[in-house]
Amino acid sequence: MDSIVGKSLPSFKLNAATKGEFSSIDNGSLKGKWSILLFYPLDFTFVCPTEIVAYDNAGAQFDQLGAKVFGVSVDSHFAHRVYQMTPRADGGVQGIQMPLIADLGGSLARALGVLTDAGIALRALLLVDPDGVVQHMTINNLSVGRNVEETLRLLEAFQFTKANGDVCPANWKAGAKTMKPNFDGLKSYMKDMK
Repeated sequence: MDSIVGKSLPSFKLNAATKGEFSSIDNGSLKGKWSILLFYPLDFTFVCPTEIVAYDNAGAQFDQLGAKVFGVSVDSHFAHRVYQMTPRADGGVQGIQMPLIADLGGSLARALGVLTDAGIALRALLLVDPDGVVQHMTINNLSVGRNVEETLRLLEAFQFTKANGDVCPANWKAGAKTMKPNFDGLKSYMKDMK
């Protein structure tokens, strides 16, 4: 399967639940801002709520960077609503602000190559730029959650490169040295590298 990175997000229109209210989200509604699609296997499972709450807790940081995080699983928007209304002590994610998209049937997960044979999504994370182009994608197997700080770092790096044209070397963080994307830029950067 070809990678989606560097290409436009596939067209979709799916139901969602946000703070217990229903809406519809499509790929067009993501344009104009940076979006993070956080695919997870199922509501009411084990690693999933830890990720959802961690990313939701970082909502202000994503907002400052002009980005919005969307959770996505193969559950229905009705199940998402119940999940959002269930206390955290009972395995729910009560109080989150993040929209949870219902990819019922797994059409979007399948189009992205992250749907398992069992019909659930792997832990895929996509960074989508304001033009709807996927700039980054990672996929974890079911047993290991993702890192919010790394997502923020990657978001800042892709925003920087899109705005400035420079490229970001290994372990780059906001404010660190970047490189011009040519051989002279590499030589200049590498002469200071230990």
